[in-house]
Formats: sequence, C-alpha cells, structure tokens
Amino acid sequence: MAIRGARIIDGKGGAPIENGVVIVSNGKITAVGTKEQIKIPANASVVDGAGMSLLPGFIDAHFHIDGQDDLPGLFLQHGVTSVRDPGAWMETYNNARKTGKPQPRMFLAGPHIDMFPPAYPSDAYIVRDAAEAVTQVNRAADEGATMIKAYFRLPPSIIKEICIAAHKRGLPVSGHLETTEAMEAIEAGLDGIEHITSFGLTLASKREGEKFRQAVLADNNARKNGRYEVWSKINVNGKMADSLVKFLVKKKTFVDPTLGAFEYQKESGTKTDTVKWNGFNNMKAFAGKLKKGGVKIVLGSHSMIQYAEKGWAYQREMELFSESGLTNAQIIVACTMENAKFFRIADKLGSIEKGKIADLVLVKGNPLSNISDARNVMKVMLNGLWVRE
Repeated sequence: MAIRGARIIDGKGGAPIENGVVIVSNGKITAVGTKEQIKIPANASVVDGAGMSLLPGFIDAHFHIDGQDDLPGLFLQHGVTSVRDPGAWMETYNNARKTGKPQPRMFLAGPHIDMFPPAYPSDAYIVRDAAEAVTQVNRAADEGATMIKAYFRLPPSIIKEICIAAHKRGLPVSGHLETTEAMEAIEAGLDGIEHITSFGLTLASKREGEKFRQAVLADNNARKNGRYEVWSKINVNGKMADSLVKFLVKKKTFVDPTLGAFEYQKESGTKTDTVKWNGFNNMKAFAGKLKKGGVKIVLGSHSMIQYAEKGWAYQREMELFSESGLTNAQIIVACTMENAKFFRIADKLGSIEKGKIADLVLVKGNPLSNISDARNVMKVMLNGLWVRE
C-alpha cells in the first residue's frame, strides 16, 4: 500500500516532508520519503493524500471508558490509535472488545491503588499498608498491566514501595496527587504525573496547601472547588514554580496535564466564576511554562469532558495545549513520540519511520499551521489496515 502526495509529519518534531510517500507492507512502514526518493511498487494500492497531512496514530495517555462501551472505537475513528486507561478493572473493557468493531490498542493498568476512603471506589484497589500495595502491583503485572497508577491518598512511603515493586516488573508508575506533595512523590520513584492539579501542593503557600490538603482528606469532594481556589492564588512565575520546572527536567518526569478535565469557560448571560477562571488560566500558564522549561509533556484526553462533544476530547486537549503556549509541532510530538516514550513503546510506535508499526492518521489540512485541523480526520490506519476510510 502506498500513501502519496501528503505532507508527512513524522512525530519527532522535525520539518515535514512535503508531497511525501509512505509505503506500508504486512502491517509495517517499509519506506518514507519524497516522491522523488521512493519508488512505489507496481502492485501497490495507492491512496492520494494531496491536500492532507499524514501523522502517526495519536496516543492517549489518560483515557477512561466511563461506562461508554462505544467510546474506544469512537476515539479510534477520530485518529486515536492507542489509549491508556490508568485506573480501571480490565474487565471494564470486555464489552467494547465484543462489539466486533475496530478498537484502538488498549494499554490497561487495572484499578488504581488508593487508601480509604476512595474517591472512586469502583475503579480502585484499596490498600491499608505497603505490603498490600506491593501485592496488588504484582497481581496487576501478572494480569498484563502496562503501568501502575498511584492515587492521591497514598503517602510517599507507600508510593516508594509501589515504585520499587513496579520497576522490578518493568512497569512505569504514574501518580494522581492532590494530598501528597509532588516532589516528594517523584523522589519516591514516580515516572509520571497525571493532571496539572497534582502540583497544587508544591506551588501553593504552605499554609494554603495544608488547608486544601486537610479539607480533601476530610472530604474527597472538597477538591472539586478547592483546586481552583488553590490555583487562583498560585504565582506561576515565582521561584517555587521555577524550581519545580528544573526538578522535573532533572528527574525526566513525564507530565500529563489533562487540562480539559478542569476547563472553565466564560459563558454569555451567566456570571463568571472568577476563582475558576483565574485558577484554570494559571493551570494553562503553568503547562506552557513546563514545556518551555524542557519538561516532558504528554497528552491525555480524560475521555469525557465538559467542553468537548463525545469522542472529541483528545482534539480539545490539543487546542488547550495551543492556548497554553505550546507550538503545534510540540503538541504533535506530545501526542505521538513523547507518549510512545511514556508508554515505553517508542521502538514500535509514535513516529512515521521505516520498521515501525503502521498506525497512521490522514487529516485534511495542516495541523502544523492550525492545530484544529486534527479534527479533519479522513482516514485511520491500525496495524497497516484502514479502519476508517
């Protein structure tokens, strides 16, 4: 199979190949280059990509099925060829698999590890000490987990034991932190951070941070408004923010902001909640600051969010990254190669290179010029086969 005439955006951040050619055979990419460089085999079926851009399949670092069995397949139709659910029982995806419709690659983790009282009991495995946490890590690994997620009630001492056990099994550990300070948790061994709000305790004044922490420890729901109150007062250009950026770069920590999960928009005819407005704008500003400072930013959609129609949360997150100050090229890398590194699959996926698995997305327009062109999905390839055409 040959795709010719498209703008090839390879996922590694370099200049695109205009009027390019990609050859796919037996599920793999076998050649990439300009039309002058690549000879199309005589027996190849040819797709005309003129006026379109060819990208690696989008990778979603933070997907939740949310009881919507059609959701993974819908994301695939919109160009998301790989999804990671960091916290759900693996059986949750059984019905989606049984639909008979094409599904994205599913990188599952089993339930997230938390302590009592859990915020999401149906998605959690509750532990009472480090020994129980380590047992669950090994059980999840035996069942095929691709990562482990530590949830926000876990203290650094238990996170450390989780990381030791997971790393022995070759699994990365990512954390959702709101009552545990991020730098302490990363020192304990975390490879990634889920949600920009996980940095609230680090960036807030100690007094404000402890007020928030105690409120959430007493009531999980306190974080819903409390996180905006904390972030509305954060100085994203202060010394602590600068120090945190340097720390994350040094530790090579992956950060998945999931901005769409916290988005707040002004609406005509309604009074603006200035706390939420200022808090969310600070979240975006800090996400941009992280990337500008050299932090490894990846993209996760959170699947079902307020300001995106069903199935389009991924593209909305791309747009929010743009609003945060990331370049379109940086956003595409976050969606593809950087996420592949986060998943530890960069040798197989994440870029358009000879030898890689042929997960590809063909979109009308040029997302390097307008990131919203990523919504114009024309064709999607998974394992070298068109699953949308």
